Amino acid sequence: MSKIAFIAPDRHLFSQGKKIVHELDLDDKVDFYLARLGRAIRLANKLQNQDVDVIVCRGGTAQLLLQSEVRIPVVEITITGQDLAQVFYEAKKLTKLPRPKVAIFAFKNMIYDIEVLSKILNIDLTIYPLQEQADIPATVAKAAAIGTDVAVGGSKTILLARHAGLKTLPIISGDYSMRTAFIEAQKIALGRKIEKERSQEIKALIDHSIEGIISINSNKVIKVFNPAAQHLLNRSAADALGQKIDTILTIIDVEPCLANGRQIIGQTMRLGPVWLSFNIAPIIVSQNIIGAIIAFQDITRIQEIEANIRQKVLAKKMSAKYTFADILGSSSAMQEVKRISQEISAVDATVLISGESGTGKELFAQSIHNQSHRKNGPFVAVNCAALPPNLLESELFGYVEGAFTGATKKGKQGLFEMAHHGTIFLDEISEMDKYGQSRLLRVLQEKQVMRLGDDKYIPVDVRIIAATNKKLKQLVDEGDFRQDLFYRLKVLTINLPPLRKRLGDIKTLTEYFLMLYNHRHNRNINLSEDALSCLSAYDWPGNIRELMHFIERLVVICSETNVTREVLKKYWEEEEEVEDAPPAATPLPAHPEEAKILAALADSNSNISKAALLLGVDRSTLYRKLKNYKIEVKKKY
Repeated sequence: MSKIAFIAPDRHLFSQGKKIVHELDLDDKVDFYLARLGRAIRLANKLQNQDVDVIVCRGGTAQLLLQSEVRIPVVEITITGQDLAQVFYEAKKLTKLPRPKVAIFAFKNMIYDIEVLSKILNIDLTIYPLQEQADIPATVAKAAAIGTDVAVGGSKTILLARHAGLKTLPIISGDYSMRTAFIEAQKIALGRKIEKERSQEIKALIDHSIEGIISINSNKVIKVFNPAAQHLLNRSAADALGQKIDTILTIIDVEPCLANGRQIIGQTMRLGPVWLSFNIAPIIVSQNIIGAIIAFQDITRIQEIEANIRQKVLAKKMSAKYTFADILGSSSAMQEVKRISQEISAVDATVLISGESGTGKELFAQSIHNQSHRKNGPFVAVNCAALPPNLLESELFGYVEGAFTGATKKGKQGLFEMAHHGTIFLDEISEMDKYGQSRLLRVLQEKQVMRLGDDKYIPVDVRIIAATNKKLKQLVDEGDFRQDLFYRLKVLTINLPPLRKRLGDIKTLTEYFLMLYNHRHNRNINLSEDALSCLSAYDWPGNIRELMHFIERLVVICSETNVTREVLKKYWEEEEEVEDAPPAATPLPAHPEEAKILAALADSNSNISKAALLLGVDRSTLYRKLKNYKIEVKKKY
């Protein structure tokens, strides 16, 4: 809250001030003090430490405060012509003389226009100007010696004049002057409050800055020395404040900045074991350079922050976005795989995911990562088939400067290092060459990597999830995959079922993709039940990826809003012709019932009893329908 101090030299002014403050509704903002001249100066010095924003006072006390070193703004209660006219009137009344001799003892700020008024009111006026408090006794004695009818002045002057035998009158300020002074004081107090708030904001910024900040004046004397400067220079603010900058930082030249306003950016210097980066900028007020700001920081710290930020940005880019909730499918096969995968998420062992192309191996890898204790770390995915063997090795393990022709200066961090405290997903692991397999084996065994061209190992804390769409055991038997690596990878295994073995999931996925692409392409395509049955009966050798792309193509090119089995077959045949694809393993069925039978056989692994149970019919009925539709059942073992 803004605070105003009212210092009254006498009790009359004290009481008058109380009345005016109450009228202005400032009671809670004004503190009242009774003091004058020297005592008022001592009081004001104490008030500097008590959050006082402005002082209101009058006469000689105001004059002395303005001349003192007190750093609180002073609002003076002025003495108006009306106040002086009242004094002259009282002088005539007191002496009963038509032209009384009046002596005024006044500081410079009290006697404006007084001579003009004395002539108008027929007063024999003598002015005794005062420079300081000590002038009062001698001046009063001088006036008494030459003969004076009335002495006019402040409290101390009146007291001494009475002792000298003179008649006295005090100068009394009117209510208008008092009111004006307090209103002005309120404005100044509000301005000081705003200034203090801004100063505190700047102080907080300086105190909590990680940069060392030193402010100097035009004489190179240190005025600000923040905590970071204390830490970086190993010197306390108490020792530094008031000293010249040359005694603290001997190798920093601030003269060009103070003389010409020249900014110095990015200057470096070594201070013991620490390298510091300096910026120097002038402080300019009204086009005059009144000082300079020196900001500096530890270069090593800057590098650490940069590396930390880079690592966080990298981790955000290399993150897993899918969870088990994103994996659609309610078939028993899919529910079991999700259950196993969630159990695997809780442990930190290597995982090998097997499955045909398009079954969602990376989706499961990301979901496992996001449910593991490594979920806040990076998820780095790399397709081992997408890069040539020599390039794959440099990407996985990194390299040092000069490791090979075209190597980046300062080398490059490998993907294993980037995946530190996270997960690396090695898709199509079967395509990795033998040398890359041996290096991967060492990572699995030793939990450390060596960059190409380097001679030292870097420890890494990484979980490996590998995936393949080939039979690794067969590749081991054929000599195309290392047996020791195979058994290192085959710790926790997940086998993803193909779409043709997920009864009911085709419909779920179809409906989801239909909704997705209708929204994305602003269409409104619907599939009839017989069309859904047809899609459910197809083998989908490309699995979910094939289904997804077919539904998107259908949504984009279909001219009909309602897609029946016949419409679906038309667009399916167009796709086959355009892509020149081989005949489907199972062509689209001609009848919805045929589609349901085929789907049941696929889900039951061609077991007639299980298929009949899924369809809700007898075995004999199913045999009859198989004969009608000419469906040949090949037993699978």
